[in-house]
Amino acid sequence: MYATLTLPLLKRVPPGGWTAFAWLVVSLYPTLLVGQHGTAGWFDDGSTQGLPATGGDWAMLSLAGLAALAGSALLGRRPLAGIALLIAAPVIANGGWNLGSQLTPLQFLPADIALGVITATRSRRASRIAAAMLACTLLLHVVMVPSTGTADAQGAVLLAVIAWLIGRSTHQSRVHAEQLGAQAAARAVTAERLRIARELHDMVAHTIGVIALQAGAARRVIDTQPTRARDALGEIETASRETLSGLRRMLGALRRPGDDTDAEPAPLEPGPGLSNVDRLAESTAAAGVTIDVQWHGAQRRLPPDVDMSAFRIIQEAVTNVVRHANTKSCKVSIDCQDTEVSVEISDSGHRSAHSAAGGSGLGLLGMRERVDLLGGDFSAGPLPQGGFRVAARLPVPAGVR
Repeated sequence: MYATLTLPLLKRVPPGGWTAFAWLVVSLYPTLLVGQHGTAGWFDDGSTQGLPATGGDWAMLSLAGLAALAGSALLGRRPLAGIALLIAAPVIANGGWNLGSQLTPLQFLPADIALGVITATRSRRASRIAAAMLACTLLLHVVMVPSTGTADAQGAVLLAVIAWLIGRSTHQSRVHAEQLGAQAAARAVTAERLRIARELHDMVAHTIGVIALQAGAARRVIDTQPTRARDALGEIETASRETLSGLRRMLGALRRPGDDTDAEPAPLEPGPGLSNVDRLAESTAAAGVTIDVQWHGAQRRLPPDVDMSAFRIIQEAVTNVVRHANTKSCKVSIDCQDTEVSVEISDSGHRSAHSAAGGSGLGLLGMRERVDLLGGDFSAGPLPQGGFRVAARLPVPAGVR
């Protein structure tokens, strides 16, 4: 629980806060101790180890503190100016301590942190400039002060290199995560486009097939049997209205409030399901193809995606029968079990070689994709005794059984 409460708080600390904290630890704290107690007895052997014999120049130390705090504040908005001040702060503080050349690696720790932050969050050009500024400062110090200890110089360079490597690794991880996110978003968009394409195909193809048959029948009998022609036109009107309603429902689902402030989103009605099979059978019968619907198992409420996919598979298979089978009847079998829903559509007609290939058309491809998305099984192909059969098994998730 302690980690859960503190970790978000630490994440909210800006990078400048860490550099300011590092400056307080490595610079101001020793300064205050030296100013308060002097260096007498600072070390066990009585030596000063380069620390001032007096409290130091407080004006210089105050200026160094202001430079460090200003650099920390500018790190988020103007990172190069911020790291420049953080590099200058230990040099100014060193003069205030009257140490002359005694710069230590830890005095550059705030600048190292700033270098890591810039490398992780900014462009490669900004990272190179910041690294060059810090490297030139360290190199200039070594060149101008030959008495600089080798260990101090190596330690300062090592801290800077570690900070740059950490920042570079963080930057690469962030870029990789953004690329993965963009790829996932692209895949989601592609999947949604395919889903919409399947919906449009299933919805429009069936209706257009029925309309074409009804319009042809009406044209043939309009002079001799006007009543039948009137009924056919009524079926065309009904099918058209249902399809328009479905298209409006789909567009309403795609549109979100706020995309167009002057337009209201279309009402979202429940999608089609197996309860619409009887209506599908009636409209298909009016087009000249009788459907024998057989139910097995207990009819119950199914998950919306399973219910709609089962209906769309039946609808597309029946549409193929109407358009390609050259038959007057087909059989639809629906088996609702506790763990799965199975549908089977078969006919005794005959198709062309292309239609009987089983899986090459967009309709069969769409049905197969629906089943694959739900983790089911799908098969389609000609029957040995003639005709065609489409079968699908859709599992029902355990949580909704």
